[in-house]
Amino acid sequence: MTIQIEPYAGQHRVAVIQLSLRAWTPVFDALKQVMDPEIYQAFYPDWRVAQQAAVDSVCSAEDTHVWVAIEAGLTVGFVAVKLHAEDSMGEIYMVAVDPAAQGHGIGAALTQFALDWMKAAGMAIAMVETGGDPGHAPARRTYESLGFGLLPIARYFKKL
Repeated sequence: MTIQIEPYAGQHRVAVIQLSLRAWTPVFDALKQVMDPEIYQAFYPDWRVAQQAAVDSVCSAEDTHVWVAIEAGLTVGFVAVKLHAEDSMGEIYMVAVDPAAQGHGIGAALTQFALDWMKAAGMAIAMVETGGDPGHAPARRTYESLGFGLLPIARYFKKL
């Protein structure tokens, strides 16, 4: 089956929120396993509520460009991009693919679409941020397969 990538519109809202929550469930499950329980609870008292609000906010933000992947009439993924003109950098701010559609190249297609769009918009660098935990492994594989290089950063947390 082939996918179409089209600009996000209001009619995609519910599907995008629902697929992102399904897609990020294993990510938050993995984070819960690798983080200190008190830190996890402080950051994510109810990750579903916070993520729904974050997706909704990103999809309606004026400074963000969002596209959806459509397969067989269903919204199966989305990508959100922010441009940082002062740095000539495009940022893949958020991307998710419905678990039922994962493993078929949709995440890579959305990411490549975003990269092509950033380049056409005059950006010289593309950036994406993801986690180093097992739940983010598929995202890391996708980004690396598209030529992204890792900037090693260590971020530490301590409950006060």
